Amino acid sequence: MKEQLLFLLKTRGPLTAQQAAELTGLTSMGARKHLEAWHEAGLVEYLDHAEKQGRPSRYWQLNAAGHARFPDRHSELTLQLLQHLRQLFGKKGVEQLIAAREIESLQQYKKETDKFKSLSGKLKALADIRSLEGYMAEVEKHEDGGYLLIENHCPICAAASSCQNFCRSELQVFQQALGEQVQVERTEHLLKEGRRCVYWIKPTSAGNLAKT
Repeated sequence: MKEQLLFLLKTRGPLTAQQAAELTGLTSMGARKHLEAWHEAGLVEYLDHAEKQGRPSRYWQLNAAGHARFPDRHSELTLQLLQHLRQLFGKKGVEQLIAAREIESLQQYKKETDKFKSLSGKLKALADIRSLEGYMAEVEKHEDGGYLLIENHCPICAAASSCQNFCRSELQVFQQALGEQVQVERTEHLLKEGRRCVYWIKPTSAGNLAKT
């Protein structure tokens, strides 16, 4: 149950002990004890937010060490390989690597998304394959009729921090995998002080994707 609390903080963001209790089936006191234990372990921190009425609410969230508990696809090795690639082949070599990765990812994603005619089906397939890659992806319906593709974790964060063209590449791949009938926009970015990466996806005016 303690591990589940870490997962909730990773996927849901800051939570009060009461909110954590409702999501896990624990009592408020039980959830608070687990959160305090993670705080003592150095994986969780808290912020007290003033409310309009009553006492401030305490929100718990992962700190850098807590985020590091989730898989990062061997970030140190990835950074070393990127550094060696730059030294041996320069910036052009890194760009060629990103381009090759982009082509391979696009082929894999289109293989899955092309099985569906609806935008919701395509996005569910895309989220599933991204989750298998370690991104903890999920899809939410947006109030404007579009969708949010939410990635709660970035397994290549270290590589993307070193070379942000990885992020540019992923945005382009999503657009191509989903087709010209949709517009893809990144609205939250982990590398720009976001808690996660979020993509806003909606049909264009000329789009004609089925709803089912």
